[in-house]
Amino acid sequence: MNLQSLFHWVYVAAMAIGALYFILLGTNPRGIHKHEYLIATFIPIWSGLAYTAMALDQGKVEVAGQITHYARYIDWIVTTPLLLLSLSSTAMYFMVKDWTLIASLMATQVVVIASGLVADLSTTDGTRFLWYICGVVAFLVVLWGVWVPLRAKARGQSVELSRHYDKLLIYFTVLWISYPITWLIGPSGLGLVNQTIETLLFCVLPFFSKVGFSYLDLNGLRRLNSVRTRAMATTPRI
Repeated sequence: MNLQSLFHWVYVAAMAIGALYFILLGTNPRGIHKHEYLIATFIPIWSGLAYTAMALDQGKVEVAGQITHYARYIDWIVTTPLLLLSLSSTAMYFMVKDWTLIASLMATQVVVIASGLVADLSTTDGTRFLWYICGVVAFLVVLWGVWVPLRAKARGQSVELSRHYDKLLIYFTVLWISYPITWLIGPSGLGLVNQTIETLLFCVLPFFSKVGFSYLDLNGLRRLNSVRTRAMATTPRI
C-alpha cells in the first residue's frame, strides 16, 4: 500500500466515524430539525464512498500526463452544495427560509466544481487555467453570498445566532479558500507540490470542512437552543 492509498483509507475511516457520531447525535436532537442531522450524516457517507474508490485505485484518469481524480469531483459536486445548504439553514434558523437565495448559492457551487473538473481534464495550460479562473469567479460569488445576504439574515434574528454564524463563516471561508490554493500549487496547477502532498491536503481539508464544520454547526445550534430554553423557563409570566 502506497502513501496515497493509506491517506485515502484513513480518510474513509474518519468519515465513517463522523457519520456514526452524527447518527448518535441525532437520537437526541434538542430542538434541531432531523433533516439537519440527516444532511450532516449523508455528507461523510457520500464522501467516504468516493474516497473508497480512490483508495482502491479507482476514480481517476490520466490526462496530458497528469492524474485527474474525478472521484473527488463526484464527492464535491454533491457535498459542497449540501454544506452550503447547512450554512444557509443556520443563517435563517429562526425565520422562513429564502429558498431562492439558497438554490442560487448551491447552483453556483455546482458551477465551481464543474469548472474545476473541466480544468483538470483539459489538455493544455491555457484551457486548464481558463476553466480554473471560471471556477474561482463562481467561488467568489458564493463567498459574497455567504458573507453579505446570508450574514445579514443571521444578524437580523438574534445576537447569539449572529455570533454562531460568524464563527462558522470564518471557519468555512478559511477552509474553502484553501481548496483552489491547493489545486493551484498541485500537479494540475503550477506543480509546486507533488501528488502525494496534494493527496494529503485533499484528505485533511475535506475532513475539517465536512465533519469539522457539521460538528461545530450542530453543537453550536444545540447550545443555542439550550440557552433559549433556559431563558424562556426563567422568564416571569404575567
